Amino acid sequence: MFIPLTSLDLSLAAVLVVLLAVLSWRMQLNVTQQLIIAAIRTTVQLLLIGLVLKTVFANVNFFWVSLICLLMLSVAGWEILSRQRRKLKGWWGFGVSTASLFVSSFFISILALVTIIQSDPWYHPQYSIPLLGMLLGNTMTGIALGMDRLVQTAWQQRGIIEQRLMLGQTGIQAIMDIRKESMRAGMIPIINSMAAAGIVSLPGMMTGQILAGAPPVEAVKYQILIMFLITAGTGFGVIAVLGFLSHRLFDDRHRLRFDQLLKTTGD
Repeated sequence: MFIPLTSLDLSLAAVLVVLLAVLSWRMQLNVTQQLIIAAIRTTVQLLLIGLVLKTVFANVNFFWVSLICLLMLSVAGWEILSRQRRKLKGWWGFGVSTASLFVSSFFISILALVTIIQSDPWYHPQYSIPLLGMLLGNTMTGIALGMDRLVQTAWQQRGIIEQRLMLGQTGIQAIMDIRKESMRAGMIPIINSMAAAGIVSLPGMMTGQILAGAPPVEAVKYQILIMFLITAGTGFGVIAVLGFLSHRLFDDRHRLRFDQLLKTTGD
């Protein structure tokens, strides 16, 4: 049985966030403003997307579905870039992150819609937009973590890398161990989530379906599908972006080019 929520119900939940903000202010944690802004953004953004999806669901159109998906992809690319302590100069940072998201999340979403879910039409917004959103959200986190770890560690160990280069190693060989650890850092969160699903936590999609009245077994099937797709998307995205970024850190003569490539923020 589906139980609709009223504005009063949501207000009661919002009170908890306000109490947390007051507590963080009293403890001088310096996150009060970010917390309030994030809560406001969540409310406004979700209400807006709810109205947009209501219209799109009622009028299935490939153009509007594609436009929404491209907007989601662009925002996710900027979010990845904003989480980097040392960012690529120019459009490279946005281009690298967005391209990796496109290769991983978009490809896997289309594959799942066409071969597994088989909705009619295959781009039906009821399935395509939520699926892509879940993949982008999780893949974005993995790619951001991997990129930040690779660039930050390479910057901190640039002396060691340059010594390896002087000993005759190529740029990729000199940075190989850092790249492997960065890939691992990007994939560990989703691996942990998958390992803990059903025992430590009930994933969000499964919980939402059950609350909406779907049979628990069917909700579990969809959640397993989503977890596998998210894991594959995150893994492929992290591997792709770090592989490309590793090459970009060196010029044609295998020299580090931090000054030409990165916006540094200090040691």
